[in-house]
Amino acid sequence: MLFAILITLILALHALGIWGAVDVIMKGRTAEGTTAWALALVFIPWISLPLYLVFGERKFEGYVRARRDGIRQIDLAAASLAEELRPHALPLTGIHHDFAALSRLARLPFTRGNHAQLLIDGEPTFDAIFTAIQQASEYILVQFYIYRDDAVGRRLADLLIAARARGVRVLFLYDEIGSYFLPTAYFDKLRAAGCEVSGFRTKPRKQKPFRINFRNHRKIVVVDGTAAFVGGLNVGLEYLGQDPTFGPWRDTHMALTGPAVQCLQLTFLEDWYWANRRIPELRWSPVATADEGSGALIIASGPGDALDTCSLMYTHIANCAQKRLWLATPYFIPDEQVFCAIQLAALRGVDVRLLVPEKNDSEYIRYSILSFFEDLLRVGVKVYQYKEGFMHQKIALCDDVTVVSTANLDNRSFRINFEVSAIIACPTLALQTEAMLLRDIEQCRLVTPERCRATPGHTRFLSRFFRLFAPIQ
Repeated sequence: MLFAILITLILALHALGIWGAVDVIMKGRTAEGTTAWALALVFIPWISLPLYLVFGERKFEGYVRARRDGIRQIDLAAASLAEELRPHALPLTGIHHDFAALSRLARLPFTRGNHAQLLIDGEPTFDAIFTAIQQASEYILVQFYIYRDDAVGRRLADLLIAARARGVRVLFLYDEIGSYFLPTAYFDKLRAAGCEVSGFRTKPRKQKPFRINFRNHRKIVVVDGTAAFVGGLNVGLEYLGQDPTFGPWRDTHMALTGPAVQCLQLTFLEDWYWANRRIPELRWSPVATADEGSGALIIASGPGDALDTCSLMYTHIANCAQKRLWLATPYFIPDEQVFCAIQLAALRGVDVRLLVPEKNDSEYIRYSILSFFEDLLRVGVKVYQYKEGFMHQKIALCDDVTVVSTANLDNRSFRINFEVSAIIACPTLALQTEAMLLRDIEQCRLVTPERCRATPGHTRFLSRFFRLFAPIQ
């Protein structure tokens, strides 16, 4: 009797595994990920099925439906913005010509009249954001993946409450997974002061109670529709380098003024609508700066997109590089098309450099990154490991174009997370980015073929083994 029950359970599990394999074949977004999931579900369902229930979904259908339901309201805001941006649109000639495809991908124009400033590390970033909040007169939009209830998080809350006291509207958005440990009292304090607080609901729906795969990884602050901030930092003391595990924390954010602010605001609007089904009243008339030569484009990406926007963005950037392509990312586990585009850039004679941290917050990630080194060195890519603490910045420098992003170079950012990137075509900013990255390189260890060959056998095996799971992370 017991044996019969056991056989029935095994057959049922395999049947569910086959169902899962069919589901992933119908919904998979990459051949590599689909193949890996399907084979695992068919042959080892007792391991892969629970993982698939939690991490398998690649399309955020709820967000897609919400956007479709609210498309008339959002389209009105987008159409209004498109009309307002028309006088500020930058002709896609010269340096900008190769990026016409990115403009179509973003469904927004490159705009002139923007000013972009690099904010290097935590103290300058928080100082700039907090100063802008103190100067707000109409509204503040705040969105981060992680908020901590520490000195930095409480300082932010106090400034938002003070802004609300002087009549400024405050819209506060957080990711429910990233900020899971933030105490309810933190939100209650903001709400009691009149701030509008909402979680971005990436938690499971009733129909799929185990799915917790999606994250809203965006970091956006918009003040009065005239100033905005975007980049790699969340809100917490570790971003000031005060985490005893990682020590110094290397990160980069960006301050923006000009028409690009409205484009970031539109990204926030879509997320706020998903969370609240409401369109707040915001300023949609861009305020151009005197910096006419600085072209800017905002690209939002996520699992609600019809295309793999983030992966296509990085692929195109690599393909456009003529002189240099410098990349800095904490997680380098790219898909095949991005990796091949980087290799091809090096083979064309482009100066390709990659900066990754030597210390990582995940052993799985650390081993996976190592597996790419030899293939990169083979085509002439210079690889550097940052050794002074943890490097968390997400930067690309393609010729004279700077990209400051929330997205890592991995499958999660390419297809699962909601991300946003600021692309700035400005020679002056490019020189500043170059100087910043050269300072970072001074704090790095150069990866050489000799170092790769000296890697212990067990490390080589683990790096290749963990790389197999990159498409399904």
